[in-house]
Amino acid sequence: MNIRPIKTEPDHQAALKEIERLFDAVPNTPEGDRLEVLTTLVDVYEEQHYPVPAPEPVEAILYHMESRGLTRRDLEPYIGNRARVSEILNRKRTLSLRMIQQLHGGLGIPATVLLQPYRIETGSRVRRPLQRALPPNTRMKPMRLPRRPSQRAG
Repeated sequence: MNIRPIKTEPDHQAALKEIERLFDAVPNTPEGDRLEVLTTLVDVYEEQHYPVPAPEPVEAILYHMESRGLTRRDLEPYIGNRARVSEILNRKRTLSLRMIQQLHGGLGIPATVLLQPYRIETGSRVRRPLQRALPPNTRMKPMRLPRRPSQRAG
């Protein structure tokens, strides 16, 4: 059979040409066995030299939706209401652990992909604390809660 490990790019190219030549080989024949071994060697070489990075969580969700014909509404049981789904898909909010668990369990999206950090878009709208929204020289007074009736031992 004279098959050897693929160590260089010329070895890789030669193996690809041989695979192309053997592509229509019948399984369980010498040519079919050679094809199977070569494809395994090429897979190992390509994993080492051409790694494919995992997609960002939002990209993985969008791909999953597109490939399965899902809509944003279909994500509501896993992420939350329509507004929450929109925030996640528009990168306004990060996925919570519960959302990740739901998406992994319900839709089969790998948890390792969903757990990756990703960028969040910051909007121009800034939320201000309530005290800054009040007119100047206005203070909020603390509210007194009614006292609980004391329980006396009788």
